Amino acid sequence: MKENYINRLYTSEGKALCGVAWNVYPRPQMRRDTWMCLNGEWDFEHLGKRSKIVVPFCPESLLSGYGGEISYGDVMTYRRKFTVPENMIGRRVLLCFGAVSRECEVFVNGKKVCESNNAYLPFSADITDALTSGENTLTVNVSNDLSPVYPYGKQKIRRGGMWYTPSSGIWQTVWLESVPKEHIESIKITPDMRGATIEIVGALSGVAVCDGREYEISGGKVRIEPDNAQLWSPEHPTLYDVTIKCGEDEVRSYFALRELSVKEVGGTQRLCLNGVPYFFCGLLDQGYFSDGIYTPASPSVYTNDILKMKSLGFNTLRKHIKIEPEIFYYECDRLGMVVFQDMVNNGKYRFVHDTLLPTVFSKSRRDEKMNKDARTREVFIESMRRAVNALYSHPCICLWTIFNEGWGQFCADEMYTQIKKLDGTRFVDATSGWFWQKGSDVVSLHTYFGKLCLDKDKSRPQILSEFGGYVYKSDEHSFNTKKTYGYKIFKKPSDFISALRGVYENEIIPLAKAGLCAAIYTQLSDVEDETNGILTYDRKIMKVKPSDLCDVISKLCDAVRE
Repeated sequence: MKENYINRLYTSEGKALCGVAWNVYPRPQMRRDTWMCLNGEWDFEHLGKRSKIVVPFCPESLLSGYGGEISYGDVMTYRRKFTVPENMIGRRVLLCFGAVSRECEVFVNGKKVCESNNAYLPFSADITDALTSGENTLTVNVSNDLSPVYPYGKQKIRRGGMWYTPSSGIWQTVWLESVPKEHIESIKITPDMRGATIEIVGALSGVAVCDGREYEISGGKVRIEPDNAQLWSPEHPTLYDVTIKCGEDEVRSYFALRELSVKEVGGTQRLCLNGVPYFFCGLLDQGYFSDGIYTPASPSVYTNDILKMKSLGFNTLRKHIKIEPEIFYYECDRLGMVVFQDMVNNGKYRFVHDTLLPTVFSKSRRDEKMNKDARTREVFIESMRRAVNALYSHPCICLWTIFNEGWGQFCADEMYTQIKKLDGTRFVDATSGWFWQKGSDVVSLHTYFGKLCLDKDKSRPQILSEFGGYVYKSDEHSFNTKKTYGYKIFKKPSDFISALRGVYENEIIPLAKAGLCAAIYTQLSDVEDETNGILTYDRKIMKVKPSDLCDVISKLCDAVRE
């Protein structure tokens, strides 16, 4: 920290890390036993300075142990030694990365094995032919230039307000795993209320074992319909374990039974979960952490966030302009938390055109000529495709958000058509906030100023995808004691709680009865200057107790069933 920012940093778990960080298998829906975690201490070189760094934490973070400053476009070199375990010898060895921010090249023993230019998506390489029989050297060269051509989210070199400290370099788990020559490359799980269809890439035949029963895989597909099927919901997050065996390869996975639909109920278009109108009561979740920035100290921080928000009555998190490690989505699957998943924006943000004018004046605008750069559009489309494919099988994800408040928006109707071809099973919010076009499953409203209300368009379900942003600041647990960013500031915790209860009781519940289908409050936690969270940025204080809010949220969720 420097200048006006406090020099106190807190860990999100309140304790030091022990052993290798994130030493858990990072892909819960396709688990193999033969793997090796490569997290931990690596050699790190930046601007000629050699030091150590703890992977998977970015060099800007406290948990990385680095302590230096990273500037726009700096080249960083990560290096470590490893020896392939005996149980992997004789099989193909894959080197896997959860995510690296942003442009990187990967070498094993000096041989280039892969590269990546997307800061948020996983990638891997078969490194078998580059390995030696003894010790191997893994080298990763990476530069985070924050190019607007590529997805960059809320990262900015000059952070402040709604912009946050960048997360450069390796920020998710690095690992090895071994596979036979012919192996399962990926699986795609599509559920309904009776069962699940699993599509397998890399194998055409084999068996899937669920609840002691074997189901034949034919043509790379298998259909599983459990006896006495139990449906998944936040209230009852039932998961079914399945083992997929194809030739010499075997992976363990899981699925849930659930279905999403839109129905007219009492003359109102409603979002339905498992055929029943359901109110998605949630929080904006930006996934920033005081100690690890993009990466919490351990997966248990996700667990704690989810359980704390459920204790208040919330059932949904809108994962805002960030893609998390897969373990986050597993925890939501397991614990019962719906996720509204944003695409990560690219393209230049323009305050006047993207925020000021639509907030004060018209929210209508044609978007064919917005974000006109051909390469930027191409990158967004490819990133959207990869994001949907990577996260498709997680039952917790119930809605995709394509564009947020016009930022990077272009040809939203075409993007809506493309994402529905990729995934026709989920709701799609094509234009969250404004610059609505014709294609979207919902009318998506953002309201931070003035009284909350529904839109005149009653042809589609309506959601309030952002609102609130109330501030109660605890200086002892804040990133910045000098500046505060939010939409309504309260000095006393009692006033903050009263206002929060009031907006749900007096505005959201009546709107839900009139047709509102979801409400996403800003936000789960404070993020640097922003102190409008339910949790402080260090996550040591929850500003609201279950007794303060749970009864009101319960009334709200019941309102759509009346």
